[in-house]
Amino acid sequence: MMFPLKDACFGYRVQHPHNILYNILSGRETGHKLDSTTHNCPCKQRTVCLKDPKTTCQVACSVLIKTVHFVRSLPSFAQLPSGDRSSLLRHCWVPLFVLGLAQEKMVFEVTDVPNSSILRQILLGPGLTEKEADHPTIADVHKLKACLHQLWNLDLSPKEYAYLKGAFLFEPAVEGLSVSSFIEGLQQEAQRALREVVHLLHPQDTARLSHVFLAASGARTVSHSLVTELFFKPVISDTNMLRLLTEMLFL
Repeated sequence: MMFPLKDACFGYRVQHPHNILYNILSGRETGHKLDSTTHNCPCKQRTVCLKDPKTTCQVACSVLIKTVHFVRSLPSFAQLPSGDRSSLLRHCWVPLFVLGLAQEKMVFEVTDVPNSSILRQILLGPGLTEKEADHPTIADVHKLKACLHQLWNLDLSPKEYAYLKGAFLFEPAVEGLSVSSFIEGLQQEAQRALREVVHLLHPQDTARLSHVFLAASGARTVSHSLVTELFFKPVISDTNMLRLLTEMLFL
């Protein structure tokens, strides 16, 4: 069953459990004012999957390949020790992939996981099986789509995306790096280049750079499990995603 994301959560009053069932069956709100516990509505834990996995996963794989190719093509990245290259990619691939989704303006739709329903999730809640718990929730998808829309609203240029990806990739705070000081210098260089291109393309918009960083920060909040389960699990099944990325990096 397809559903619009904005209507995914009906809301309910914790003090009156019968409202839960009423809202589900009626498909509308009761009109009562929601209290402070509404943010815990089980509707947000509704598990979803791609509506068109064949097409969407194909596009997602293309974005991932472009992401790894971008990383490998950077001369400064290629000069790093192999261990540092692997660590950086493992740590940063999700936000880089999300930026890639935004740059490619990828649109996707989700639908309920078969045999999943709001009522079932409310009643079973913590009793869901481990396999069911792995499925992305509607709240996860909301977060990802909100991030993409923020980036789309800025209409970033290819150069802005490139330098933003560089600033994300060269993260000196990643544990275990052998040349973290050098990597910090690369991050600062990417940030400086981003500032220059933003000023060049939008000289009158003094707040654009902060808006770019703010919108892009959402990419860091997208979880590894969401991206893997939603876009790649239908293709790679139980293959370890991080191992696959490492193989792609050093191919």
